Amino acid sequence: MPDAIVVEKLEKTYPGDVRAVRGVSFEVHEKEIFGFLGPNGAGKTTTVSMLTTLLKPTGGRATVAGIDLLTDPRSVRQRIGLVFQESTADDQLTGEENLLLTAALYKVPPAEARQRIEKLLEQMSLGAVRHRLVKTYSGGMRRRLELAAGVLHTPQVLFLDEPTLGLDPQGRAGIGQYIRQMRDQFGVSVFITTHYLEEADQLCDRIAIIDHGEIRALGTPHELKDRIGGDVLTVVPQKEGPDLTPMLSAIPGVLSVQKGPDRYRLKSDQGEAITPKVVQACFAAGAPLASVALKRPSLDEVFLEFTGRAYREEEGPSATDLALRMNTFRGRRR
Repeated sequence: MPDAIVVEKLEKTYPGDVRAVRGVSFEVHEKEIFGFLGPNGAGKTTTVSMLTTLLKPTGGRATVAGIDLLTDPRSVRQRIGLVFQESTADDQLTGEENLLLTAALYKVPPAEARQRIEKLLEQMSLGAVRHRLVKTYSGGMRRRLELAAGVLHTPQVLFLDEPTLGLDPQGRAGIGQYIRQMRDQFGVSVFITTHYLEEADQLCDRIAIIDHGEIRALGTPHELKDRIGGDVLTVVPQKEGPDLTPMLSAIPGVLSVQKGPDRYRLKSDQGEAITPKVVQACFAAGAPLASVALKRPSLDEVFLEFTGRAYREEEGPSATDLALRMNTFRGRRR
């Protein structure tokens, strides 16, 4: 069975020689839930925009649902569903009316559309509020309605941009359950971006991490966590002093040491055993510690390992963001 998405050396360069995406390659398998993670300005949004035909690549090639993006973007759009981060439902229409409008836009035959809408309203637990205006819906109800709209025309690939952003943990868990249900029932392949690493860990079959326009890591959550190489011990000295890397590296059981601006990250396959040794060694070296934290392998550690920064680290506008804004400004002036 062919892959749902095939990306080969895909590139996007904006005016001013801003290279947002630098020859990325990956595949998304049939009926797979594929997570696409990256910090601000990493090229994540640009890649998704190209795969959904909202942006034209400047290099490489890609197929979605077996259709080439460059030669037949119209056919690609007919075969995909897209749920944006921002709500796109019409507040002045009811939930059912929004779905009827979506069906008409995708030219789903009326009789068939009615059957699908009835089924989706029931599956998304929206039957009781189908005749209420969407402006009265909660955040979770809106997301469920938009998921229903995204699969109403039975797409082969469904793109979800931060589908649970702003929802509480219970709401996120519920949306995750609906996403799996849609994958299993409709056989749709799901391409999802999310800022919740725990969600990606539990929901996605495979994950790609993009940074600076390049794929840094790709694999199942289990494979990516295994690549870290053991437990991670974060050591924060009370004050700045001499580099402790040589001393920490010499402690039996420490596999590697990574020095940061104000802390050290130690890898070990016996984290609990080496923690007291590390504390004692630092005090003996005249470097008392402000904190010590031991973590088992997690996607948070995977992300930090491959990008050098935490996923939720606050950042200013990236070069890509500025290029996009400039293009928008130029477009308005024309």
